[in-house]
Amino acid sequence: MSSTAFASAAPVPVRGEATVPLAAFIRPFQRHYFSGAPERPNYRARSYDFAGIPAVMPLGRAFLDTCAATESADYRYLFSLLGSELANNAIRHSLSGHPGGSYTLRVHRSREGLRLGCHDRGGLRTRNARLTPASGGPNLAAESGRGLAMVDAFATGWGDNGRAEYRTVWLYLAYDLAGSSWNADN
Repeated sequence: MSSTAFASAAPVPVRGEATVPLAAFIRPFQRHYFSGAPERPNYRARSYDFAGIPAVMPLGRAFLDTCAATESADYRYLFSLLGSELANNAIRHSLSGHPGGSYTLRVHRSREGLRLGCHDRGGLRTRNARLTPASGGPNLAAESGRGLAMVDAFATGWGDNGRAEYRTVWLYLAYDLAGSSWNADN
């Protein structure tokens, strides 16, 4: 193989960027938060701070999946999907996604379901207001703008604190998924 063929096949890192294993973002005493296994199913609450960069989103999904590890595959998938939407919104629509930013996911377990809170740094809006989903429900063909509509359609309940700074968006998902549109076709 010629040196030119090798040079074009190898990715060239962008100046100022580095590749870091995702495990480097996990605190050693909280590794079980990301295992995907129900080794500690009786927790009441879990909380983790995530760097506000899209490259760390797989850790957020692993955290959410592990929090729902004792439930059905449908429940785990839906909880991880909706939680990922909240985390992605924190990155895209707040200072959490700016350099040095972060957001926190907090999960509270009850006998009936899981409640997830996503706390971001806010700051991109100047006045307090409640969030509202796009009208007409989720447009599955759209590239963006469907996250809150999905949360509204599939979560048992959801809301936010209405603050422009340090916003908290929460969702509650009952284990039986009875109040969710997720089971509409079943």
